[in-house]
Amino acid sequence: MTNPPTTPAADLEWLRLDRQVCFSLDASTRAVKSLYRVVLKDLGLTYPQYLVMLVLWERGDQSVKQLGEHLRSDSGTLSPLIKRLEAAGLVRRERSAQDERSVQVRLTEEGAGLRDRALDVPRRFANATGFELEEIGALQERLDRLTAALDAAVQDEGSWRD
Repeated sequence: MTNPPTTPAADLEWLRLDRQVCFSLDASTRAVKSLYRVVLKDLGLTYPQYLVMLVLWERGDQSVKQLGEHLRSDSGTLSPLIKRLEAAGLVRRERSAQDERSVQVRLTEEGAGLRDRALDVPRRFANATGFELEEIGALQERLDRLTAALDAAVQDEGSWRD
């Protein structure tokens, strides 16, 4: 009978739950969404609805497909959100005259006006965390770099595998 190979303690250290970036990101994501739930309550928006509104405020009318590309989400996830935003009077959905399969999402006057009320959301979020807006921005830049690196790694998985 042979003895199993021994693993150096330094390698085992990286298998601890608290050393897993996936766990830290997941825990942070849950905490961020919980805080946004509180911050967005006054606007009557959920976190996913807020993200849709951010795209529309920034980019104007969008097809559901375009919204999905910006939000990294599929139409099956977005459609119920958009329907709830429409029921709240914040957006309108219209079939494209050029392509009946495409649905355009447009802000209503009320939806456009909500933007002014949302201006304090980033500051309220930062204040609740104790971070300065600049620190939040720096964190976001690093997370964007991480996301780009992960996207590239998934696309090119053969190059980094042992």
